[in-house]
Amino acid sequence: MSVEAHKQEAPSQVTAAVITVSDTRTKETDKSGQLIETLLEENGHQVESRTVVTDEKASIENAVLSTCGTQDVVILNGGTGIAARDVTIETVVPLFTKEIPGFGEIFRMLSYTEDIGSAAVLSRAAAGVVNGTVVFSLPGSRGAVRLGMTKLILPEAAHMVREVRKDRS
Repeated sequence: MSVEAHKQEAPSQVTAAVITVSDTRTKETDKSGQLIETLLEENGHQVESRTVVTDEKASIENAVLSTCGTQDVVILNGGTGIAARDVTIETVVPLFTKEIPGFGEIFRMLSYTEDIGSAAVLSRAAAGVVNGTVVFSLPGSRGAVRLGMTKLILPEAAHMVREVRKDRS
């Protein structure tokens, strides 16, 4: 079956949770989380929740596990850098039952060629599946969010959801 045929079988709408990882932002000052929510809704998807959690392993893990299995997609932003406080990737990747390495690889390539040049090597963007939910983890900058959402997540999220669901009984 072709990619186009797979995409035709994908749901027209996905449900999503947006999780911002930050020690300094609040829901009111969370411009990247708001951008994710806006882009999802503008593309016909349903945002069920948007939260801000601290850059602490327990906070991140609790937020991810409480939404996975109830949403089609979870999109995290923030905590993906190389600073000591950036623990999103160390927290989320071990939860993956399936890793989607192409997401991070292509995100870094696009970041390099279209956005920030060699600083793209600092990005640890990642994606995978947790409890039947597709989980994306993006850097927290609005530029990174816009790039990841418009070039990768929005074009493929429903297709990914279709693939995760297709073999379930």
